[in-house]
Amino acid sequence: MSAIYAAQREQNDLYINPLPVRIWHWANALGFVLLILTGLQLRYADLLNVIPFEMTVKMHNWVGFSVIANYFIWLGFYLFSDRIKVYHPELNARRFFIRAFRQIRYYGYGIFKGEPSPHLVRPYDKFNPMQSITYQIVMLLVIPAQFATGIMMWDIKRFEDWIALLGGIRVVDTIHVLIFIFFVSFILVHAYMGALGHTPSAHFKEMFTGYEEAGRKQDRQRG
Repeated sequence: MSAIYAAQREQNDLYINPLPVRIWHWANALGFVLLILTGLQLRYADLLNVIPFEMTVKMHNWVGFSVIANYFIWLGFYLFSDRIKVYHPELNARRFFIRAFRQIRYYGYGIFKGEPSPHLVRPYDKFNPMQSITYQIVMLLVIPAQFATGIMMWDIKRFEDWIALLGGIRVVDTIHVLIFIFFVSFILVHAYMGALGHTPSAHFKEMFTGYEEAGRKQDRQRG
């Protein structure tokens, strides 16, 4: 029975997210949530006192280093597998802007009219133009910047020259907090966008099973 089910799933559903990507995704999500919660307690220690301050500092540091290690696992997986194609940028500017405009129109208008997404998800082309450029900026610029500022504040004495180069500890702390605010917003928007599949849970299921459900794919094909 399981073999028959697997064959039917292979025929009807599309395998988008391999197991390493799914494990990394949920480990990263958990890590960022813990960093946000512990970061809030560190920032507002007078208002929030859920766990002792020293324990919060240690937890924030250890989770931070775990997220950094997880990032390099993600980077290694994509650099040394053919899945790197997912992150290849669209080099044809005209085609990129046409596709991006269609996606913006869909997010601002079409989605509320029940129109299908203009982007047809494929295993090596799963990101629409807006997602692609967003993830490239976040993964290659914003996250490394957050790691760097976090490491500097972890050991101010060791990295005092780098801190001075950036303008002092207040500048480094401000950058870290601003990126923290960005990630809180990003996670909320990410969760909201995740609920915009053909059912509210469709995208979330994909990140557990790896498969895009047939219903969503057929809806797009009809469009």
